[in-house]
Amino acid sequence: MDKEERKIINQGQEDEMEIYGYNLSRWKLAIVSLGVICTGGFLLLLLYWMPEWRVKATCVRAAIKDCDVVLLRTTDEFKMWFCAKIRVLSLETHPISSPKSMSNKLSNGHAVCLTENPTGENRHGISKYSQAESQQIRYFTHHSVKYFWNDTIHNFDFLKGLDEGVSCTSIYEKHSAGLTKGMHAYRKLLYGVNEIAVKVPSVFKLLIKEVLNPFYIFQLFSVILWSTDEYYYYALAIVVMSIVSIVSSLYSIRKQYVMLHDMVATHSTVRVSVCRVNEEIEEIFSTDLVPGDVMVIPLNGTIMPCDAVLINGTCIVNESMLTGESVPVTKTNLPNPSVDVKGIGDELYNPETHKRHTLFCGTTVIQTRFYTGELVKAIVVRTGFSTSKGQLVRSILYPKPTDFKLYRDAYLFLLCLVAVAGIGFIYTIINSILNEVQVGVIIIESLDIITITVPPALPAAMTAGIVYAQRRLKKIGIFCISPQRINICGQLNLVCFDKTGTLTEDGLDLWGIQRVENARFLSPEENVCNEMLVKSQFVACLATCHSLTKIEGVLSGDPLDLKMFEAIGWILEEATEEETALHNRIMPTVVRPPKQLLPESTPAGNQEMELFELPAIYEIGIVRQFPFSSALQRMSVVARVLGDKKMDAYMKGAPEVIASLCKPETVPVDFQNVLEDFTKQGFRVIALAHRKLESKLTWHKVQNISRDAIENNMDFMGLIIMQNKLKQETPAVLEDLHKANIRTVMVTGDNMLTAVSVARDCGMILPQDKVIIAEALPPKDGKVAKINWHYADSLTQCSHPSAIASEATPVKLVHDSLEDLQMTRYHFAMNGKSFSVILEHFQDLVPKLMLHGTVFARMAPDQKTQLIEALQNVDYFVGMCGDGANDCGALKRAHGGISLSELEASVASPFTSKTPSISCVPNLIREGRAALITSFCVFKFMALYSIIQYFSVTLLYSILSNLGDFQFLFIDLAIILVVVFTMSLNPAWKELVAQRPPSGLISGALLFSVLSQIIICIGFQSLGFFWVKQQPWYEVWHPKSDACNATGNLLWNSSHLDNETELDEHNIQNYENTTVFFISSFQYLIVAIAFSKGKPFRQPCYKNYFFVFSVIFLYVFILFIMLYPVASVDQVLQIVCVPYQWRVTMLIIVLVNAFVSITVEESVDRWRKCCLPWALSCGKKIPKAKYMYLAQELLVDPEWPPKPQTTTEAKGLVKENGSCQIITIT
Repeated sequence: MDKEERKIINQGQEDEMEIYGYNLSRWKLAIVSLGVICTGGFLLLLLYWMPEWRVKATCVRAAIKDCDVVLLRTTDEFKMWFCAKIRVLSLETHPISSPKSMSNKLSNGHAVCLTENPTGENRHGISKYSQAESQQIRYFTHHSVKYFWNDTIHNFDFLKGLDEGVSCTSIYEKHSAGLTKGMHAYRKLLYGVNEIAVKVPSVFKLLIKEVLNPFYIFQLFSVILWSTDEYYYYALAIVVMSIVSIVSSLYSIRKQYVMLHDMVATHSTVRVSVCRVNEEIEEIFSTDLVPGDVMVIPLNGTIMPCDAVLINGTCIVNESMLTGESVPVTKTNLPNPSVDVKGIGDELYNPETHKRHTLFCGTTVIQTRFYTGELVKAIVVRTGFSTSKGQLVRSILYPKPTDFKLYRDAYLFLLCLVAVAGIGFIYTIINSILNEVQVGVIIIESLDIITITVPPALPAAMTAGIVYAQRRLKKIGIFCISPQRINICGQLNLVCFDKTGTLTEDGLDLWGIQRVENARFLSPEENVCNEMLVKSQFVACLATCHSLTKIEGVLSGDPLDLKMFEAIGWILEEATEEETALHNRIMPTVVRPPKQLLPESTPAGNQEMELFELPAIYEIGIVRQFPFSSALQRMSVVARVLGDKKMDAYMKGAPEVIASLCKPETVPVDFQNVLEDFTKQGFRVIALAHRKLESKLTWHKVQNISRDAIENNMDFMGLIIMQNKLKQETPAVLEDLHKANIRTVMVTGDNMLTAVSVARDCGMILPQDKVIIAEALPPKDGKVAKINWHYADSLTQCSHPSAIASEATPVKLVHDSLEDLQMTRYHFAMNGKSFSVILEHFQDLVPKLMLHGTVFARMAPDQKTQLIEALQNVDYFVGMCGDGANDCGALKRAHGGISLSELEASVASPFTSKTPSISCVPNLIREGRAALITSFCVFKFMALYSIIQYFSVTLLYSILSNLGDFQFLFIDLAIILVVVFTMSLNPAWKELVAQRPPSGLISGALLFSVLSQIIICIGFQSLGFFWVKQQPWYEVWHPKSDACNATGNLLWNSSHLDNETELDEHNIQNYENTTVFFISSFQYLIVAIAFSKGKPFRQPCYKNYFFVFSVIFLYVFILFIMLYPVASVDQVLQIVCVPYQWRVTMLIIVLVNAFVSITVEESVDRWRKCCLPWALSCGKKIPKAKYMYLAQELLVDPEWPPKPQTTTEAKGLVKENGSCQIITIT
């Protein structure tokens, strides 16, 4: 087999990877070991940081089938490398491992899926053994997933459960009996333990991982070097800062692990009952479950330890962990195609398609319903990390890296500093050799120049702004578990919002009803709960047409149904188990009005009494329920009033759908107009219909009747108007974001029309904007996938098709700036199914739809994550604000995810808001912008500090001098650390502005600012250094030099000489040193002031009182010791006496330097604001962000946006690039 082979695993999936095989090479290992010893362990560190180098340095290429180690590389834009060791699972020791019993289970001991082959023979593995004696399976584990070698496809593949390639028929015929103990034990060997194991790493492990960060290694190197040079004080300061940084980092990482561990531990081990083949019930631990086990769901409910498909009975489940909606959902058994009349025998089971019949891991089964003598059973389809919850936890444990330009540029900038350090390193060595300096001194001084150029305090300085921002966020109730994300939040230009509980209050409120009598609408009524309506069909429909159930005596179910039922004030009574037993499959539920509503409770003198000749009890029994179907957009029930011979059919659902199923003569003529009026005001409208069924329809016939036979020929009864109230702060917050040029997108699990309506209400879609609904249909019956484009408003507005075409096509506006391009007047809306089809079949349309997609409805958790990625692919910086566990993946994937709940979502989310209000979003962005600008200021300042000190030292090296230890200490501790930690304290600006901070350090204005300051500082330092030599009093300094005599300052000189007990070995004390020290000390403070920017992202620096006080104090102190020397201070700092006239000259040099630096920095700012936009417009520069470039292209595209009533079809033949064509349907 070709040794250079490269294979792909997880092809076409999100975690697609290239895989290469390697075998360990002893001679390579020996060479690497030698290299590690020679480099003092540095090579080992390098190989630890680079897994690709580690494998290539110690192994040789091998065929994947026979390799010991695999090297994996992701195929996405990050191209990340991972390595994994091949392990062997031996079946020799297993009691059922004889070739005969296993011949139908494995292929060459290489796994992999519980599918069925075309002949229908169920092979619980793969094809047959090719060699009976080979009873070993090769596998490796990556990101908590096991990949087994599969001989059929000659590649590694992960073990699939019953969720792929198994038909609904075979679920009943082949899997419903359960597993034998032998088969269970064998599968357990392959699938392993059913648990989502989140191991909390020990503090020691985390410490090692954190300490081996390249920055900390460099700090360690610097500290050792300084210690050999007896520079202990600063070394100690750096050690203390590093320890504080490491401890805080360890605390937050470990806290995250513990939270995640606690979240998944709730259902990790419970006792469950399973059915075996001989119909015996065995009790096992949930960790022993395997796909194919038949699990008995207990009567009082449980937390599901796996994904399972229901084959017997009914369950009421709380799926808030998955959907974010804390609404109990009724799960029914999977339709058995062999029994059902529909004849869908070949349909494959899929957890997503059949989610109404699937119990998902982590969701809570509240209660079960069963029939006499039968247990509620479910077949386990997925276990462990393969389950829906397992995949969610994996996305939290192994998130994709977030690419941020600032950090990339920071590394690039450091490389530049390293290059500068390299030049200094070489210069120092050459200069020292020419001047015959000792070897030990040469080594220390040349390495010292590297630690000066690349400041070890840089990480701490960069972190300071983020730590302060984190503290300010905490004060306003926003908690952060990933501080590095604060900077990225400063760049956000698009925010996705969940709807329910985020933009709106939880649930809907009943606004009123509008009944129909004699095909005419009556005036709207607010109160449904009154005596006049108690016996009306309208109220009977509200009382019966729902999916409510009682759980522990409390009514629960869909909030919409709940609100309607509460509005009429009726009472619901469910059948007991004994009553259910009488009716086999029928579960009668009875509803009745409260006694006070019935006329018997009215006073005897009431004249209308005789109109109501009601029996003593007025009850309605719900005989059959057809649950709500999002595809049909309706639900219906068959009910019977106690004492009536005929049954009634009631139906409710989307008004257009209900009207189409009613007799035309019962639907009011102005139906469309009334409906449009309500929907335009943002109301959710539901229509009701009713009809009397024939008397020949008996109780038992109703149980087997098809839905279509009931749902037709109805009488239209009227409308229910519901209101989903926006939270009070929502419109104002969204307006602030729009003013700041930040796009807003709605991602919800709710209905499309409601979502569009809420988007209009909250200002996400302006009144004059058009909404284009993209309805994508997957390929079916040989036809290619297609998208139908509907214009949401124009469909009801215009009666003539020609009017639609002319009126509804959105206007393209020509904008002055690229930023405004996103404000064009059309928006795309689509549901989750359409989104998936578009991602799969219309890849070239995805970026265009991302540019104007505003409403994404009925989105599943993984689709939300895919949407975030699609937006990031067109270079948006995406924020996500949600409140449910269904938002977890999206919150983790977004550049800035903020959770409004402190439950599961907060584990995944970098930010959690204590107050469940979206007002935290602009606050987070403001703080992010302030932290980002602070990072830029600090980075620029630290760069200047490095270069100023580097140049000071280089100048002094030229005369074989250097800065003294206490001079270094004064600069590094008293000036740099104080300035860095106080200049980061500027709070964020009060409001969001339309301008955004730059995203990277490598920008024209920023580089010009840094370079101009470098040149100015170098110029004035050189001026002082060379000018002092030209002074008439100048001589090469020696202990008896008396330059101060000219000023009569004999006292200073004599006292100084008395203390001069030892010779100055390092030649620190000289006139050049003193001059360079004073000028450079002032320069650090000058650039600190020049770089401390305020508006428009931070408060002005004069409001940062700590910074102002620190700078003034340092200025005064340095000025004082320069103009009025104090002997003790001069002795400590190793400063020599210079004439007073030269001190004044130095002051003039410093003042001119300050004036030039601040003037240049201000002019750079002005140049950026005035000239840059002009230069861009002249040069017609192509924007860097893909979405801006795309917006420019679409402005001149005549085919975009799609015209109303057109269809876009995918080209069937060309699948690689997903190209498509537009066909207009006439």
